[in-house]
Amino acid sequence: MLRSLGQRSVAGSEEDPRVAELKTAVSRLRRELAAHPAELPDRGIAEDELAALAAMAGGGLPETPRLRRSLLLVAGSIGSVSALAAGLAAVRGAIELFGEPPQH
Repeated sequence: MLRSLGQRSVAGSEEDPRVAELKTAVSRLRRELAAHPAELPDRGIAEDELAALAAMAGGGLPETPRLRRSLLLVAGSIGSVSALAAGLAAVRGAIELFGEPPQH
């Protein structure tokens, strides 16, 4: 899907390919979570944070610390549900495209 971080995804498009990757990954996980039949106690938190991630991606270049915070909330909310692991990994990978967290 992405050729490299320095290239645009579509000729003439101004969208950052990292943002496009994030949109795709978040959309996939939202669909998978909506279709998951099990009752998850914190499903609402995961849905809210995925909606926040989608909004951040839709608003241009998101802030990396906020992306990481949302990822932690989503991961904590869905726990170790194996059916959602691949989708969560894709969201994590898309967020990692925005760079590593600062070292303290």
